[in-house]
Amino acid sequence: QVQLVESGGGLVQAGGSLRLSCAASGFTFSMYAMSWYRQAPGKERELVATITSPGITNYADSVKGRFTISRDNAKNTLYLQMNSLKAEDTAVYYCKFGVTYWGKGTLVTVSS
Repeated sequence: QVQLVESGGGLVQAGGSLRLSCAASGFTFSMYAMSWYRQAPGKERELVATITSPGITNYADSVKGRFTISRDNAKNTLYLQMNSLKAEDTAVYYCKFGVTYWGKGTLVTVSS
């Protein structure tokens, strides 16, 4: 049974940093691409970053240079390091595997 559990969200001031984690289980984590998405209040869910099995990364233009996606295959954990946070980064952040597997999300609130 696939499980994705996000953690690390919270309240931070603009310009600050947070690191999100996503603990994965129920599948061979190292073999698959993983993604972070976010959904701000009143907006559609959007892709933030993706990392492939060998570690190739891709980012939304809005977070390039500020966010870093990474993975630790030994720990079956996906990370999102978020620096220079802005008020517009406020959202629920989700990790995703495959087409249909989502975590429940972790809330990030950036105060301006």
